[in-house]
Amino acid sequence: ALRMVDENVNGFDPYIKPVNENELREPTDKRMFVLAAALKQSYTVTKLYELTKIDRWFLEKFKNIVEYYKVLESINSGSITHEILKSAKQMGFSDKQIAVAIKSTELAVRKLREEFKITPFVKQIDTVAAEWPASTNYLYLTYNGSTHDLQFPGEFIMVLGSGVYRIGSSVEFDWCAVGCLRELKNQHKKTIMVNYNPETVSTDYDMSDRLY
Repeated sequence: ALRMVDENVNGFDPYIKPVNENELREPTDKRMFVLAAALKQSYTVTKLYELTKIDRWFLEKFKNIVEYYKVLESINSGSITHEILKSAKQMGFSDKQIAVAIKSTELAVRKLREEFKITPFVKQIDTVAAEWPASTNYLYLTYNGSTHDLQFPGEFIMVLGSGVYRIGSSVEFDWCAVGCLRELKNQHKKTIMVNYNPETVSTDYDMSDRLY
């Protein structure tokens, strides 16, 4: 989520902001990075709960991320194993984030991951709470799977969305994707929409054949 909102951050990064207890008390868009720094400096979950009032369940999850970040920092690019890399991907670390931790490059990590055959699986979002088999075209990628939920016959055209919007930007950016999808549909082409902004027309369930 942090990477989606700001392409300039690598995720739950403990090196962006220094520890400041006053900043931990005040909820802001930068507090997450102060929290990461505090966990890196061994602040306890109890202490952080007292400062932030963030539920302990979430604090434990954040702690797991930082603890694994320490594991990655303790090894170098030449000694990272299949299990360590797979666990990092399952926890949500990006290739770039892993590369920074092990002092390598994003391209090298990606190449190693592909050599290890660590690739994501495509799953369908269950919108009916398992009452009957889901048939929606809402799809996502995960490293915590073992099989794909659908087949890949080919002959699809992928349309890339413009992602998150900030206040002051315009919906015209999304309308470009919508116009493209509609024209492809008029030409009887099957479409894939890739976008991470859920509150847009381009991500409506009936706009494309497959929505990531």
